[in-house]
Amino acid sequence: MKKEFVDKQKKKLIAERNEILDTLTGRNEQLTKLVDTLEAGDEADVASDTIDRSLLNSLGDADQRRLAMIDRALDRINQGTYGLCLLCKNEIPAARLEAIPYAALCVDCQAKEEKKNR
Repeated sequence: MKKEFVDKQKKKLIAERNEILDTLTGRNEQLTKLVDTLEAGDEADVASDTIDRSLLNSLGDADQRRLAMIDRALDRINQGTYGLCLLCKNEIPAARLEAIPYAALCVDCQAKEEKKNR
């Protein structure tokens, strides 16, 4: 894999990582506000706040999973293995990495994993 491409992907991964961290920080602030208002609200407010908090938590979980995948991709860049499928060791096409810079599997292996996990 060409160094210029890997460098470009590294910048993209770092930018996406920073964006997620900023979003998670904002959600934590929203969650703190929800908890603070829980004490003063009536039952309808409490139910609404519970739903809001659940939604924030589930969105946070998805971002945390994506953040972990980004961190692993950055580790692979540092180890010199970025762009190689973790299962078959073949090169992941650049177009796939452009679309999903933290992709760890080639399309064929990803499809097999998804089929296996159904």
